Amino acid sequence: MTKRVVVTGMGGLSPLGLNWDEVEGNLRARRSAVRHMPEWDIVEDLNTRLGATVPEFDLPAQYSRKRTRSMGRIGILATRSAEFALEGAGLIGDPVLSDGRTGVAFGSSSGSPPALADLGKILLTNDMGSMNANTYIQIMPHTTAVNVSVFFGICGRLLPTSSACTSGSLAIGMAYEAIRHGQQTVMVAGGAEEISVSQAAVFDTLFATSTLNDTPTETPKPFDATRDGMVVGEGAGTLVLEELEHAQARGATIHAEITGFGTNSDGNHVTQPTAKTMAAAMRAALDVEGLSPSGIGYVNAHGTATDLGDVAESEATLDALGHAVPISSLKSYMGHTLGACGSLEAWMTVEMLKRDWFAPTINLAEIDPRCAELDYIVGDGRDMNVEYAMNNNFAFGGVNTSLIFRRWT
Repeated sequence: MTKRVVVTGMGGLSPLGLNWDEVEGNLRARRSAVRHMPEWDIVEDLNTRLGATVPEFDLPAQYSRKRTRSMGRIGILATRSAEFALEGAGLIGDPVLSDGRTGVAFGSSSGSPPALADLGKILLTNDMGSMNANTYIQIMPHTTAVNVSVFFGICGRLLPTSSACTSGSLAIGMAYEAIRHGQQTVMVAGGAEEISVSQAAVFDTLFATSTLNDTPTETPKPFDATRDGMVVGEGAGTLVLEELEHAQARGATIHAEITGFGTNSDGNHVTQPTAKTMAAAMRAALDVEGLSPSGIGYVNAHGTATDLGDVAESEATLDALGHAVPISSLKSYMGHTLGACGSLEAWMTVEMLKRDWFAPTINLAEIDPRCAELDYIVGDGRDMNVEYAMNNNFAFGGVNTSLIFRRWT
């Protein structure tokens, strides 16, 4: 017998703010977090100079040097966002975290880039002076999952997801399945990313980055005919997922129910998206509970503002859902937060679902005629009473994910 899975805690650190009130204020004001990155100007061949960073924040006393020495910035972001979510769920100090009933599913595109550079110096200079005992811990692909688990003493299954732009959404999906099939009672799930010029350079070499360096708040432009590429960002987002009966028994606040998750692989090309398999992932999410495509009232798009990506995603969305569904992209405000985007966008989707208001895509002035005919939300956003919202993310390597959230009443 499968279990019902609900969201009982949420939290994040994003370029738009460190809590929902800050994020919502910026969304409603249509305020972009993209800025010029002067520290990147020393990289002469880099075309983009744009990024979106998390505002400065202080760490409380429990983040001692001893407890954080295994963390790069990415580990700090992951752990702090998990703490926000666990506090919201009322689970800090609860025995369920340490008795094996709680697990962690967390991911990132990579570990901490500065630590990676320290490790790389040995190959360039034959000098180990920049390395220490924690260098590898800070760069290993599962650094986010491990640091969250250790910091909170979580002893259940550990599911690291390092799948580029679907790291956060894949973590949430795998956590959902672990609870749905009775393997865990609670899961701490999310993704994180630490901004670095190296990440910007990766996409720059693919001619996929925006170069509107003099007008940072006017880009990225998802689905717009004049879009010129993506902007990299950083952050971390966490959801606490819980088996419904356990949540109700302890009187937890329930924010939403997860009713579907679909994931697959294009099996076609490493960097070019395939609309057919993207649509198949959405259908797989619908099929979990036999939800009709017409039941989806809003889609939070991956919406990277890349030339091929936006077209393929829009075609896939129309193919899978069969109607001009309201859709918007939060990356227009905070850039592409890579391994964090799936979890940050899931958190924000649930918050919007609770409030009957959905943010518009900013910088969308002229819809690309090559994009499918969907209901692109612009202007001041949209007041809508929606029962089901879908959150989609797609990654290099052809990894596709689709999550469905149901409003809780």
